[in-house]
Amino acid sequence: MILDYQLRTTKMTRMSYLMLIVVSLYLIGISVASKDNQISKLNKLIKSRRSENPPHAESWTKQDISNLSPVYTVPQEGSLEADRIDKLPGQPVADFEQYAGYVTVDAEAGRALFYYFAESPQNSSTKPLVLWLNGGPGCSSFGYGAMEELGPFRVNSDGKTLYRNDYAWNSVANVIFLESPAGVGFSYSNRSSDYTTGDKQTAKDSYTFLVNWLNRFPQYKTRDFFITGESYAGHYVPQLASLIVAENKKTNQTVINLKGIAIGNAWIDDTTHYQKNGQLNTSNFTFQGCSPSPPLRLICLSYVTFNSQWFRFLNPTCNYPKSFCSRSFLQIVDNLRCSNIPMA
Repeated sequence: MILDYQLRTTKMTRMSYLMLIVVSLYLIGISVASKDNQISKLNKLIKSRRSENPPHAESWTKQDISNLSPVYTVPQEGSLEADRIDKLPGQPVADFEQYAGYVTVDAEAGRALFYYFAESPQNSSTKPLVLWLNGGPGCSSFGYGAMEELGPFRVNSDGKTLYRNDYAWNSVANVIFLESPAGVGFSYSNRSSDYTTGDKQTAKDSYTFLVNWLNRFPQYKTRDFFITGESYAGHYVPQLASLIVAENKKTNQTVINLKGIAIGNAWIDDTTHYQKNGQLNTSNFTFQGCSPSPPLRLICLSYVTFNSQWFRFLNPTCNYPKSFCSRSFLQIVDNLRCSNIPMA
């Protein structure tokens, strides 16, 4: 009887394993079929939308100087001294000149751009002129660039006083911080429609600003000039540079002595950005004092691959994985233990 019981138990165990295998295969089959069905639906959606354009920024073709409109200019006599800053609120002693004010770029619309300018403490007359543009779009070059990043001052924790920034760029150059486009920071327009603008208008306004600003500060007209920025300035900087090169070819025009551009963390478009995010965050950092970055989670790698191929068709349904991956990127970067990253 004991032997019979053991045989029956063994038979039941084998049947259980067999049933488990069958059920597992069934579930796998359903999963594969479901995945195939999802892929089929996705391909159908893609084919139905092939005619749509991807949500990239405005195309920027080579400038044709014959199509460039005259640049708006106004007399600037007396404006330089009017813009001179004696002292910012809560500012410590400074050994350099600084200016701030508005330059009108469209009188009819009442559109004007605000700037903050910090000259170099030593030999400002021989050092280059640098334009800084924050990105966003919509980030203030004065509030962020000047007061939190590369400007001559930083804000103390009391929110009322300033202290000197040891790594300020004006130690090696004369730096203009431009609030652009209109609606950013202190820049404004009397026409509300100007607050919905595009890259081409932004470049045109920035160029008009520069021409008038150089008339206000004529001592900088022949100075070596560089355009710099970060983030969405990946659009602003090269597009403004392209416009300057085109305008410099015109006769009887203010020639801007453009020597180069520099962009940090340049934003080109979503597809390029997310592909490179994945590449960056699955690589190792080699700075002395930094531990290697851990690999991204599989879901983020899959998202980056999907994103690079089908980004034009994404909709709000995809915002969750997009947000998830962004948080994962930040966790990886924030968790790096870097004690000796070389200063740029």
